[in-house]
Amino acid sequence: MSLSPSMQNTQQQRPPRIGILANEVSGDQLAAALIDALHAQRADIEFEGMTGPLMEAAGCRSLAKMDPVMGFAEVIAHLPGLLRSRRKLVAHFLDDPPDLVLGVDAPDFNLALEAQLKAAGIPTAHFVSPTVWAWRQGRVKKLQKAVDLMLCIFDFEVDFLLRHNVPAVYVGHPLADQIPLQPADPGVIRDGLGLDREKSVVALLPGSRMSEVSRLAPLFLQTALWLQQQKPDLQFIAPMVDQKVKQLFQEQIESIAPELPIMLLNGRPREAIRSADAVLTASGTATLETMLLKRPMVVAYRLSPLSVWLIRRFNLLKTPHVALANLLADKPYAPEFIQEACKPDSMGRALLDFLDNPKKCGQIAKAYIKVHEKLRQNAAHAAAHAVLEMLADS
Repeated sequence: MSLSPSMQNTQQQRPPRIGILANEVSGDQLAAALIDALHAQRADIEFEGMTGPLMEAAGCRSLAKMDPVMGFAEVIAHLPGLLRSRRKLVAHFLDDPPDLVLGVDAPDFNLALEAQLKAAGIPTAHFVSPTVWAWRQGRVKKLQKAVDLMLCIFDFEVDFLLRHNVPAVYVGHPLADQIPLQPADPGVIRDGLGLDREKSVVALLPGSRMSEVSRLAPLFLQTALWLQQQKPDLQFIAPMVDQKVKQLFQEQIESIAPELPIMLLNGRPREAIRSADAVLTASGTATLETMLLKRPMVVAYRLSPLSVWLIRRFNLLKTPHVALANLLADKPYAPEFIQEACKPDSMGRALLDFLDNPKKCGQIAKAYIKVHEKLRQNAAHAAAHAVLEMLADS
């Protein structure tokens, strides 16, 4: 059946509509940057989907709020709510199909949703490839069914995906564009935060998820106490992703280290990292951000016993390192402490080695600048261009 001229005109005049879905704090950041870049090229595009606060501030209408969790066992407790949200989103998009659905990271949530929509004829894209090259490589079959185009933030991902018949394009990493190549002067940042610029600072980044923070916060605070015994003048700073995480961390401080000189920030992780001489961080996007800010770091990674058993039992991890910074650099500059190895004295000694060796820290900063240059591709603009090409084709 052919459309009448009036219906054709209506379709032509309707602004493009994109469904966009994030379920991680880092995904909220990436999605918001992409929304801004798309609006810069086409101001009339409408966005709706699963949102965080940054996406909403960028103009995305919220159909569901993000609920980030990590690990196999951790997801189980949240599974009913996550499945309800996914069913609601699928029903909405099938009932009123957008021009494109774009999942941002969160592959365990987004890929199944994208597969259902792609099967219904709705174009799909995914921003940030799952680490199928690193672990759970069988997921590449899900990518084939779920996405019409993968927007990759690392160049080596494109070759892997193309070999497995997944359309892919390299866009670079948005954080590499946002953060200056040359590291900031920590003294200036400390002045702005009210810290003593003459005293060393250690930043603690225990994660963005409640489950993650509940496991790492005690260990991080015990590590800080160990360091304080070695260097009594040390200052500590910890950015908190939201009020729930802040309350949990504050309770741990009162229980474990009530006398510790630690400043808690509402958000502002980059300022905390920039102010620091060394960083103790959970594994995740924070390691990339710390690398781009050219700070030496110690990385902790701890999951529930069930999650670890599953990973080890089925040999799901395919890389020698868990920290993204170590995977990208020419060698592992960031000591990693995984599961049982997360001990306060061990992590404390690794941080102390950085604090006592400014020359070593300078060499690490130079290495991180090289990685930063490679990742700097004007990613939001490149991703927006790829999305607009998809809209034109559809």
